[in-house]
Amino acid sequence: MEQKDGLKKTLTPFMLWGLGVGYVISGMYFGWNLGLEKGGTLGMAIATVAIMVMYVTFSFSYAELACAIPKAGGVFDYANTALGKNIGFIAGIAQMVEFIFAPPAIAFAIGAYFNAFFPQVPILTSAIAVYFIFTALNVYGVKAAASFEVIVTVLAVGELLLFSGITLPKFRTESLIHNNFPNGWSGVFAAIPFAIWFFLGIEGVANVAEETKNPQRDISKGFGWGIFTLVVLCVLVFISTIGIGGWEAIVYKNGKSGETSDSPLPLALSMITGDNHLMYHLLITVGLFGLVASFHGLVLAAGRSTYEMGRVKSIPAILGKISPKFQTPANALIGNMIIGIIALLSGKTSEIIIISVFGALTLYIISMVAVMVLRKNKPEMVRPFKTPVYPLFPIIALIISCVSFIAMLIYNLKLGLIYSGIVLGIFLLYKIFKKAD
Repeated sequence: MEQKDGLKKTLTPFMLWGLGVGYVISGMYFGWNLGLEKGGTLGMAIATVAIMVMYVTFSFSYAELACAIPKAGGVFDYANTALGKNIGFIAGIAQMVEFIFAPPAIAFAIGAYFNAFFPQVPILTSAIAVYFIFTALNVYGVKAAASFEVIVTVLAVGELLLFSGITLPKFRTESLIHNNFPNGWSGVFAAIPFAIWFFLGIEGVANVAEETKNPQRDISKGFGWGIFTLVVLCVLVFISTIGIGGWEAIVYKNGKSGETSDSPLPLALSMITGDNHLMYHLLITVGLFGLVASFHGLVLAAGRSTYEMGRVKSIPAILGKISPKFQTPANALIGNMIIGIIALLSGKTSEIIIISVFGALTLYIISMVAVMVLRKNKPEMVRPFKTPVYPLFPIIALIISCVSFIAMLIYNLKLGLIYSGIVLGIFLLYKIFKKAD
């Protein structure tokens, strides 16, 4: 694509780091703690370490694809090249499901934050307003969007480091050991989707490849720095929150049983400072930046994946048009916003998260197969960055992704069938309309 017809190239390695960490960082603030209810501290820890290994090996393997084929469609383009148009289309739909269905859950959490400060503003009203504001920012321009993303990401990372600095001196080993494996190995598998929530979205770095100044060199840096930052933050948050008063204290609102909470960090901090302390209010306020960073970043990545599929007419071509004024995929961004708001109105945020995770795992499985197929079938392809320890890294990522997908199907069969129905239904429509053409 020519520069004048395509997306504007403005992103630097530091902006890519901000996007990569920003896509994911809300997972450190909420949602992951619900895995503790399934597996306890040890069960969730085993699941998290396995998923951590998956994401490290996946990120370096995916970076090879992103540097060799720097297109906005991400896995859609990689699978098209390696595995043909049918698998490419399924990969593209899985990617869209991940990126379009994760933001509504985060938007709901942002609405809940606002509601805590301004009870007169309904959660749903704030969530929908957030959709309009950040879709408009992304339509305006990727440089402005990415610069904003970096600022809120740096604030959110700083807040997590400050939180760890306050809580780690109060760490107690017995809090980690207490009732740490309540459901045995079945709890480990049940905790997998919540461990994935710690890292979900890092792959979105690949979707801004066309807007990166030097994608062949810089995309691998964005992935490398991003995954390193996230692994460090994950370990710090996990140990510092549970180490205060045990896992039950950051899962249940009353600290023992009953209604679960999506606010593990404030629950842990309140045990040290109380809920009227300045640091407690600072955490809640800055915690909002973590949610905003992920919401905004995923909206950005979703726009690019939808745009690329529209550009090659795998979905309605109007979604593949670039705004002549802003040089951004405005139609794709607005279309995604409409679907996101419809999902938001369903009110089923936990189910939406799980469907999004099914999409992510499909993306991981197909992309790892694509890495190995391209190495075999296209050895002459220019690869500015090559996966380290090949073929071990993509094989490890593929095995853990497949096991995770099967485990999620076992524990979420109904949602797995809904996800499969979405993908297969859209695929059949695609085949019917392609034939008609």
